Amino acid sequence: MAVIASRSSSDTARKAAATDRNGRGRAKGEPPAIAERLAGLTEVHPGPHRVVSCYLKLEPRDRARGKYLIKFKNRVKEALKGLPRLGLDRAVQEAAARDLQRVHDHLRTPENLPSTQGVALFACEAIGLFEALPLPVVYRSRLAVDSTPLVRELASVEDEFGRLLTVVFDRTSARFFEVTAFDTRELSGLRADSTRGKRFHADQDGRSGWGEHTFNNRIRQEKQRHLEAIARELFALDRRHPAHGIVLAGTGADAGSVEPFLHNYLVERVIGTAKLNPKDATPALVHAATLSVREGYERASERSLVHEMLEGVGTGWGLNGLTPTLRALSRGQVRSLLVHADAAEPGFRCGQSGRLALTERECRDEGEPVAVLDVVDDAIEEALRQGVDVNVVYEPKARDDIDGLGALLRFR
Repeated sequence: MAVIASRSSSDTARKAAATDRNGRGRAKGEPPAIAERLAGLTEVHPGPHRVVSCYLKLEPRDRARGKYLIKFKNRVKEALKGLPRLGLDRAVQEAAARDLQRVHDHLRTPENLPSTQGVALFACEAIGLFEALPLPVVYRSRLAVDSTPLVRELASVEDEFGRLLTVVFDRTSARFFEVTAFDTRELSGLRADSTRGKRFHADQDGRSGWGEHTFNNRIRQEKQRHLEAIARELFALDRRHPAHGIVLAGTGADAGSVEPFLHNYLVERVIGTAKLNPKDATPALVHAATLSVREGYERASERSLVHEMLEGVGTGWGLNGLTPTLRALSRGQVRSLLVHADAAEPGFRCGQSGRLALTERECRDEGEPVAVLDVVDDAIEEALRQGVDVNVVYEPKARDDIDGLGALLRFR
């Protein structure tokens, strides 16, 4: 499994490095040469030692009152209790425990936290490894002790996030931005012809060059032409480089006013609206607003996916539960993996087949079972290796409908 992991992640890392060389900028706070650091991690071979891999969510609700650190401490405790199950030499086990402490010490210092909504850390004292890389999004907080760094989530973050188009507009102007996982880049802008003043005012003698109806009608026509121009520009930008989603941002309640003017297939990709003033919009503000809209869209999508999964259980196209989902994942049947955000369960990986299982007995005739700290975290890693769509569900009602893991299937 380690050889497969290194080869698969190296390919993704090389693509990421090529993308970086082709001129995609970096967001403020992103470490230099992140693609190169990713490529370096895929070449790590710790020998008999183990690497601690940590992905941590740092969204505002996680930072509030240090919740992220409380959750991380609990995961460290569980990892320390589970280390003896891994069958490691005493020296290797003690080194892994020290690496867990190093990661904890790093995270409990506020100055070490990035401004982004996630961070990935990798540590192995035996080979002098300690890396901390800020991430725009993280599937869920997870902690692993393994023979290689778990870099698939790190390698897939660009593809998972995709390329979004965000337009920030008001009555007279519009600015267009390309938003990716680590970067926000301004593309173009529009300025509309506008009639000065917001209200009709007659001359002192009660007359005006325009009547009030003509004045207000001209205002409406100018607004409509402006919205049509915004829609045309979005269409042109998408034709040149198709976007995964579109965010509409404006002042007041006008952010959604451009949607009726969009082409039908662009309407299908609108993921939400935000409140921003184009005069004040900076790449950092646009990036943060786009992330917030994307998160809301993801929460709504979770409800839909869980509903589809529950309906699929009756038709054979959906699964709910750790054991059936892990078995389907080993067969390559899973199209979308659904993960209860708080699920955790120790288990095993069958030595020959590589299949994840909850008990040693399930690995009969599939090789010597190797203990893993959490089969749910390992299932996420395996799904990423297979290119499966991973959905960690946080929306409370949808989350509670998942029995640890669930799946939508490619085939039965």
